Amino acid sequence: MSNLERMTDEELAMLYINGDNKAFDLLLSRNQTRLFSYILFVVHDRETANDIFQETFVKVITKLNQGKYVTSGKFSAWIMRIAHNVIMDWFREQKVEGIVDQGEDNDLSNIPGTSFLDDSIEDQYVREQVLKDAKKIMEALPPSQREVVFMRFYQDLSFKEIAEMTGVSINTSLGRMRYAILNMRRMAKKHDIMLQLS
Repeated sequence: MSNLERMTDEELAMLYINGDNKAFDLLLSRNQTRLFSYILFVVHDRETANDIFQETFVKVITKLNQGKYVTSGKFSAWIMRIAHNVIMDWFREQKVEGIVDQGEDNDLSNIPGTSFLDDSIEDQYVREQVLKDAKKIMEALPPSQREVVFMRFYQDLSFKEIAEMTGVSINTSLGRMRYAILNMRRMAKKHDIMLQLS
């Protein structure tokens, strides 16, 4: 197993294609948390996120077995693209338009943001409140804008990677980010929320 653990995701994917099921188990364990977090952030419902996560991995397995994966790109980007497509199919089925309601069990509290700070208690309180307000405003964004904000700021992906994963041009990714920021500023102003840290 230690030999497998030294391999890249791309190498593991090729091993699985050649019949090594342990390689897939390791691929799943390496990617499941990040992928599930992304899905949950976009759909805002844990049960739906579980369904989409499972459907995504069924499609990943199917595509791997059909030989539709090539090692020219990152495996993680490839599965994120599949997840994005499954999510978009789900939105189309639900005929979702505009803003998606926040699920009761998705308050974004699992997203890191305050642990690295070493400030006074007052500064920490202000910072936590600003981050909490920002996350709440993010949840009110349309799904395509919320998705690009999550991928950019919480998964630290480039706009090129975001464009590849979501199947749009870089300009469209940039445009979605621009509109997300404008919408967040508008909502902050409307509700008199300060989103700037001193």
